[in-house]
Amino acid sequence: MKRFAIPLFTTAGVAALVSCEGQPTQPATGSSDAPAAMASSLPAFDPDNFVRVVDNRFFPLRPGTRYVYHGVEDGEVETNITIVTHDRKEILGISATVVFDRVFVHGVLKEKTFDWYAQDRNGNVWYLGEDTREFENGKVVSTEGSWKAGKDGAKPGIIMLAHPQVGETYRQEFLANVAEDQARVVARGLDVAVPYASFQNCLKTVEFTRLEPGVKESKDFCPGVGFVKAHGVEGPATQLVLTAITQSTL
Repeated sequence: MKRFAIPLFTTAGVAALVSCEGQPTQPATGSSDAPAAMASSLPAFDPDNFVRVVDNRFFPLRPGTRYVYHGVEDGEVETNITIVTHDRKEILGISATVVFDRVFVHGVLKEKTFDWYAQDRNGNVWYLGEDTREFENGKVVSTEGSWKAGKDGAKPGIIMLAHPQVGETYRQEFLANVAEDQARVVARGLDVAVPYASFQNCLKTVEFTRLEPGVKESKDFCPGVGFVKAHGVEGPATQLVLTAITQSTL
Protein backbone atom coordinates (compact mmCIF):
# COMPACT_ATOMS: atom_id res chain seq x y z
CA MET A 1 0.00 0.00 0.00
CA LYS A 2 1.44 3.32 -1.05
CA ARG A 3 3.01 5.49 1.69
CA PHE A 4 5.07 8.62 1.67
CA ALA A 5 7.88 7.54 5.01
CA ILE A 6 15.08 10.11 10.65
CA PRO A 7 15.88 7.74 12.96
CA LEU A 8 15.93 10.67 15.41
CA PHE A 9 12.76 9.49 17.16
CA THR A 10 12.18 6.34 19.16
CA THR A 11 9.16 4.21 18.32
CA ALA A 12 7.46 5.38 21.50
CA GLY A 13 8.19 9.00 20.63
CA VAL A 14 6.61 8.74 17.22
CA ALA A 15 3.60 6.95 18.69
CA ALA A 16 3.07 9.82 21.10
CA LEU A 17 3.27 12.35 18.29
CA VAL A 18 0.54 10.69 16.28
CA SER A 19 -1.81 9.83 19.15
CA CYS A 20 -3.78 13.07 18.70
CA GLU A 21 -6.27 12.32 15.93
CA GLY A 22 -8.23 15.56 15.66
CA GLN A 23 -12.02 15.67 15.71
CA PRO A 24 -14.32 15.89 12.70
CA THR A 25 -16.58 18.92 12.49
CA GLN A 26 -18.70 17.14 9.88
CA PRO A 27 -20.15 13.68 10.46
CA ALA A 28 -18.36 10.82 8.79
CA THR A 29 -20.86 8.60 7.05
CA GLY A 30 -19.37 5.18 6.60
CA SER A 31 -16.91 3.52 8.95
CA SER A 32 -13.25 3.00 8.19
CA ASP A 33 -13.72 -0.64 9.15
CA ALA A 34 -16.57 -1.20 6.70
CA PRO A 35 -16.06 -3.96 4.13
CA ALA A 36 -13.90 -2.89 1.22
CA ALA A 37 -16.28 -1.33 -1.29
CA MET A 38 -15.99 -1.38 -5.03
CA ALA A 39 -14.63 1.89 -6.36
CA SER A 40 -17.08 4.42 -7.71
CA SER A 41 -16.91 5.27 -11.39
CA LEU A 42 -13.89 7.44 -12.10
CA PRO A 43 -14.19 10.75 -13.93
CA ALA A 44 -13.68 10.57 -17.68
CA PHE A 45 -10.00 10.22 -18.58
CA ASP A 46 -9.21 12.53 -21.48
CA PRO A 47 -5.53 13.30 -22.23
CA ASP A 48 -6.63 16.58 -23.84
CA ASN A 49 -8.28 17.71 -20.60
CA PHE A 50 -5.16 18.03 -18.44
CA VAL A 51 -3.26 21.06 -17.14
CA ARG A 52 0.44 21.39 -16.36
CA VAL A 53 0.11 22.36 -12.69
CA VAL A 54 -1.15 20.27 -9.76
CA ASP A 55 -2.86 22.67 -7.36
CA ASN A 56 -5.63 20.55 -5.82
CA ARG A 57 -6.02 22.00 -2.30
CA PHE A 58 -5.60 18.58 -0.67
CA PHE A 59 -2.78 17.39 -2.95
CA PRO A 60 -0.73 20.35 -4.23
CA LEU A 61 2.53 19.52 -5.97
CA ARG A 62 4.72 22.61 -6.17
CA PRO A 63 8.05 21.80 -7.87
CA GLY A 64 10.98 22.23 -5.51
CA THR A 65 9.01 21.38 -2.36
CA ARG A 66 10.66 18.83 -0.06
CA TYR A 67 8.63 17.02 2.61
CA VAL A 68 10.17 15.10 5.52
CA TYR A 69 8.18 12.51 7.48
CA HIS A 70 9.07 10.39 10.51
CA GLY A 71 7.36 7.08 11.04
CA VAL A 72 7.34 3.48 12.17
CA GLU A 73 6.68 0.42 10.02
CA ASP A 74 7.32 -3.21 10.91
CA GLY A 75 8.71 -2.01 14.23
CA GLU A 76 11.43 0.05 12.56
CA VAL A 77 11.78 3.81 12.77
CA GLU A 78 11.88 5.30 9.28
CA THR A 79 12.46 8.59 7.55
CA ASN A 80 10.57 9.38 4.36
CA ILE A 81 11.85 12.25 2.17
CA THR A 82 9.55 13.26 -0.68
CA ILE A 83 10.56 15.85 -3.28
CA VAL A 84 8.33 17.36 -5.95
CA THR A 85 10.85 17.64 -8.76
CA HIS A 86 10.94 19.99 -11.74
CA ASP A 87 11.08 16.95 -14.04
CA ARG A 88 8.25 15.87 -16.33
CA LYS A 89 7.37 12.47 -17.77
CA GLU A 90 5.03 11.92 -20.71
CA ILE A 91 2.49 9.16 -20.10
CA LEU A 92 -0.52 8.53 -22.37
CA GLY A 93 0.12 11.90 -24.02
CA ILE A 94 0.09 13.74 -20.67
CA SER A 95 2.99 15.70 -19.18
CA ALA A 96 3.11 14.36 -15.63
CA THR A 97 4.81 15.81 -12.55
CA VAL A 98 7.59 13.57 -11.22
CA VAL A 99 7.75 13.08 -7.44
CA PHE A 100 10.90 11.51 -5.96
CA ASP A 101 10.38 9.51 -2.77
CA ARG A 102 12.99 7.80 -0.56
CA VAL A 103 12.62 5.73 2.60
CA PHE A 104 15.53 5.35 5.02
CA VAL A 105 15.89 3.00 7.99
CA HIS A 106 18.67 3.97 10.41
CA GLY A 107 20.08 6.23 7.72
CA VAL A 108 20.27 3.45 5.13
CA LEU A 109 18.27 3.66 1.92
CA LYS A 110 15.47 1.08 1.93
CA GLU A 111 13.29 2.17 -0.97
CA LYS A 112 13.42 4.66 -3.85
CA THR A 113 10.41 5.56 -5.97
CA PHE A 114 9.50 7.93 -8.78
CA ASP A 115 5.75 8.65 -8.85
CA TRP A 116 3.91 10.32 -11.73
CA TYR A 117 0.90 12.59 -11.18
CA ALA A 118 -1.17 14.93 -13.33
CA GLN A 119 -4.27 17.06 -12.78
CA ASP A 120 -7.24 17.39 -15.10
CA ARG A 121 -9.06 20.67 -15.75
CA ASN A 122 -11.72 19.76 -13.19
CA GLY A 123 -9.13 19.49 -10.42
CA ASN A 124 -8.87 15.70 -10.05
CA VAL A 125 -5.29 14.52 -9.48
CA TRP A 126 -4.55 11.35 -11.42
CA TYR A 127 -1.95 8.76 -10.51
CA LEU A 128 -0.22 7.53 -13.66
CA GLY A 129 2.26 5.06 -12.19
CA GLU A 130 5.46 4.54 -10.26
CA ASP A 131 8.95 3.18 -10.71
CA THR A 132 9.86 1.70 -7.34
CA ARG A 133 12.96 -0.16 -6.13
CA GLU A 134 13.71 -1.79 -2.79
CA PHE A 135 17.28 -2.06 -1.52
CA GLU A 136 19.25 -4.39 0.72
CA ASN A 137 22.93 -3.77 1.43
CA GLY A 138 22.94 -1.11 -1.26
CA LYS A 139 21.62 -3.41 -3.99
CA VAL A 140 18.21 -3.48 -5.69
CA VAL A 141 16.34 -6.59 -4.55
CA SER A 142 12.84 -5.87 -5.85
CA THR A 143 10.88 -3.65 -8.22
CA GLU A 144 7.55 -5.11 -7.09
CA GLY A 145 4.71 -2.60 -7.26
CA SER A 146 6.04 -0.72 -10.28
CA TRP A 147 3.49 0.11 -12.97
CA LYS A 148 2.85 2.63 -15.73
CA ALA A 149 -0.57 3.60 -17.09
CA GLY A 150 -1.07 2.24 -20.60
CA LYS A 151 1.55 -0.51 -20.23
CA ASP A 152 0.65 -4.20 -19.78
CA GLY A 153 -2.97 -3.36 -19.05
CA ALA A 154 -2.24 -0.81 -16.30
CA LYS A 155 -4.84 1.92 -15.90
CA PRO A 156 -4.59 5.38 -14.32
CA GLY A 157 -6.35 6.09 -11.04
CA ILE A 158 -7.25 9.05 -8.86
CA ILE A 159 -4.97 9.99 -5.98
CA MET A 160 -7.20 12.92 -4.93
CA LEU A 161 -10.65 13.94 -6.13
CA ALA A 162 -11.39 17.53 -7.06
CA HIS A 163 -14.28 17.69 -4.60
CA PRO A 164 -13.99 14.70 -2.24
CA GLN A 165 -17.16 13.86 -0.34
CA VAL A 166 -17.58 11.58 2.66
CA GLY A 167 -18.51 8.08 1.52
CA GLU A 168 -16.90 8.28 -1.93
CA THR A 169 -14.69 5.33 -2.86
CA TYR A 170 -12.29 5.51 -5.78
CA ARG A 171 -9.56 3.50 -7.48
CA GLN A 172 -6.09 4.95 -7.02
CA GLU A 173 -4.15 2.62 -9.29
CA PHE A 174 -4.64 -0.54 -11.31
CA LEU A 175 -2.37 -3.23 -12.66
CA ALA A 176 -3.95 -6.61 -11.99
CA ASN A 177 -2.29 -8.46 -9.10
CA VAL A 178 0.38 -5.75 -8.82
CA ALA A 179 -1.21 -2.41 -7.92
CA GLU A 180 -4.88 -2.29 -6.90
CA ASP A 181 -5.13 0.36 -4.17
CA GLN A 182 -8.46 2.04 -3.45
CA ALA A 183 -9.41 4.85 -1.08
CA ARG A 184 -12.58 5.88 0.73
CA VAL A 185 -13.28 9.37 2.09
CA VAL A 186 -14.34 8.89 5.73
CA ALA A 187 -14.27 12.41 7.25
CA ARG A 188 -13.90 16.10 6.46
CA GLY A 189 -13.50 19.23 8.56
CA LEU A 190 -10.82 17.73 10.82
CA ASP A 191 -8.37 19.57 13.04
CA VAL A 192 -5.02 17.79 12.68
CA ALA A 193 -1.77 18.40 14.58
CA VAL A 194 1.61 17.03 13.48
CA PRO A 195 5.14 18.09 14.50
CA TYR A 196 5.38 20.47 11.55
CA ALA A 197 2.19 22.46 12.29
CA SER A 198 -1.49 22.33 13.16
CA PHE A 199 -4.16 22.47 10.46
CA GLN A 200 -7.91 22.91 10.12
CA ASN A 201 -10.52 21.65 7.65
CA CYS A 202 -8.55 18.51 6.81
CA LEU A 203 -9.67 15.39 5.02
CA LYS A 204 -9.31 11.76 6.12
CA THR A 205 -9.28 8.76 3.80
CA VAL A 206 -8.84 5.05 4.41
CA GLU A 207 -6.85 3.06 1.86
CA PHE A 208 -7.16 -0.66 1.17
CA THR A 209 -6.41 -3.21 -1.52
CA ARG A 210 -7.69 -6.61 -2.53
CA LEU A 211 -4.07 -7.75 -2.61
CA GLU A 212 -3.70 -7.28 1.17
CA PRO A 213 -6.93 -8.43 2.85
CA GLY A 214 -7.34 -7.14 6.37
CA VAL A 215 -4.91 -4.25 5.92
CA LYS A 216 -6.19 -0.66 6.01
CA GLU A 217 -4.41 2.64 6.55
CA SER A 218 -5.89 6.06 7.22
CA LYS A 219 -4.35 9.22 5.78
CA ASP A 220 -4.93 12.88 6.61
CA PHE A 221 -4.66 15.58 3.94
CA CYS A 222 -4.75 19.29 4.80
CA PRO A 223 -5.50 22.35 2.65
CA GLY A 224 -2.51 23.90 0.94
CA VAL A 225 -0.12 21.21 2.18
CA GLY A 226 -1.45 17.80 1.22
CA PHE A 227 -0.52 14.57 3.00
CA VAL A 228 0.44 15.13 6.65
CA LYS A 229 -0.25 11.93 8.60
CA ALA A 230 -0.96 8.20 8.27
CA HIS A 231 -1.54 5.29 10.60
CA GLY A 232 -2.65 1.70 10.31
CA VAL A 233 -6.25 1.02 11.32
CA GLU A 234 -6.18 -2.70 10.48
CA GLY A 235 -3.24 -5.03 10.08
CA PRO A 236 0.38 -4.03 10.85
CA ALA A 237 0.97 -1.00 13.06
CA THR A 238 2.18 1.87 10.88
CA GLN A 239 2.59 5.54 11.73
CA LEU A 240 3.85 8.52 9.77
CA VAL A 241 3.86 12.27 10.49
CA LEU A 242 5.04 15.37 8.64
CA THR A 243 7.97 17.01 10.41
CA ALA A 244 9.37 19.52 7.91
CA ILE A 245 8.79 21.27 4.59
CA THR A 246 11.75 22.88 2.85
CA GLN A 247 12.84 23.77 -0.67
CA SER A 248 14.94 21.55 -2.90
CA THR A 249 16.98 22.21 -6.03
CA LEU A 250 15.86 18.95 -7.71
